[in-house]
Amino acid sequence: MAESGLIWAAAIAIPILLVAPAIWNGYPLLQYDTGGYLARWYEGYLVPSRSTVFGLYLHFGEGSSFWINLGIQALATFWILQLTLRVLGMSEPLRLLGIGLVLVLTTSLPWLASMLLTDIFAGLSVLALYILVLHGKRISGIEKCALFAFVAFSASTHSATLAVLLGLCALGSIAWLFLRDRIPGAGLLQAWLSLVAGAGMLLSANLALSGELAWTPGGYGVTFGRMLQDGIVTKYLRDHCPREKLKLCPYRNELPATADQFLWGHSMFDTLGRFKGLNDEMEHIVRRSLAEYPAWQAKAALVATARQLTMLATGEGTNAWIGHTYGIIERFIPSQVKPMRAANQQRWQFDFTEINYLHVPIGLASMLLLAAIFGWRWWWRGFDDLTLLAATVSLAVLGNAFVCAVISGPHDRYGARLAWVATTVVLIAAIRSLSGDDERSSRAL
Repeated sequence: MAESGLIWAAAIAIPILLVAPAIWNGYPLLQYDTGGYLARWYEGYLVPSRSTVFGLYLHFGEGSSFWINLGIQALATFWILQLTLRVLGMSEPLRLLGIGLVLVLTTSLPWLASMLLTDIFAGLSVLALYILVLHGKRISGIEKCALFAFVAFSASTHSATLAVLLGLCALGSIAWLFLRDRIPGAGLLQAWLSLVAGAGMLLSANLALSGELAWTPGGYGVTFGRMLQDGIVTKYLRDHCPREKLKLCPYRNELPATADQFLWGHSMFDTLGRFKGLNDEMEHIVRRSLAEYPAWQAKAALVATARQLTMLATGEGTNAWIGHTYGIIERFIPSQVKPMRAANQQRWQFDFTEINYLHVPIGLASMLLLAAIFGWRWWWRGFDDLTLLAATVSLAVLGNAFVCAVISGPHDRYGARLAWVATTVVLIAAIRSLSGDDERSSRAL
């Protein structure tokens, strides 16, 4: 009876705590990009880097002022956390409750779960993929189907999430050649199929909403912005404008210093027709620049990846300066204007400075400890379940840093969406070590 009571306590307390920031705010948290996703249902056309699948997901929660979306995110987080502990033989409710409380108090997890943004699904999908591939025999058929669907949905919400999951599957397939006794081939096949399903989900949503059977646009434009920020675009225009008739040539000495200023500020990008007017030219410059300046590109990629690994502060883009999102809500969902305007976020009561005094050092320490845990466990214990979890999350953190930094440039939100997973693995490893679970499992083997 006591254990059953603790299970129910954890099942109630953790999801509520995960959305505590939104409860305090009085409304789900909004971010710079939220409006772009919300508009997909209403505008009926594709825009760069805004998944129609996630737009549909948000649309279905409008009638509840989006609290249904936060409920789904909180319950999904609780479900995957408890499933991770269960497949590792750590299903005691006190452990789940303890880990949940530490994550709520010390990481970005509750802020991600409380926000109308894709980022919460990035970290959860990494854990879900780990369970689906390596622990299919320890979960029920219904749970396996649910994980399959969850990974597919997560992959369809953001291109960087899909890229990270593809990278993990590719590396897992290589590792399978050497670790067939530890990595089930059936699990890998299910993982690959879930990503195919995610791609199909996105293409279907794009077709249904826009009439176009096309991938979400904008990849070259975002990469162009990163190259602009690195000075590569300026160099290309300086070298080629005397010979090529490019729309940007007259502006080559006036380009903004950052990608955000170019793409989202009031720049010549607007004057020249934004993505519709400049997409072909940006693609041309990106492709030619990769071929003509390979050493510079490689150096810029390495520097950006290293910088991304240090950027993981909570709250980027979650403040009162999100005019595009406000405009979308006012235009298409007027019933939400009053509660949105009454929220603390829109009354300038959000400041993440003090929060990040805690979150940033804990996130950085967790990533360093994660790498150390993987190295130590691999040396002393081989590829056991926890070693493989540490390897999976370590590769996901590194892959996420590379993909996000190289494609769109380093941002804190890209680091924050996976840092909490590193903290989770560190907590699991600490509990196993302190409780003697590792020694018992070694004797069992």
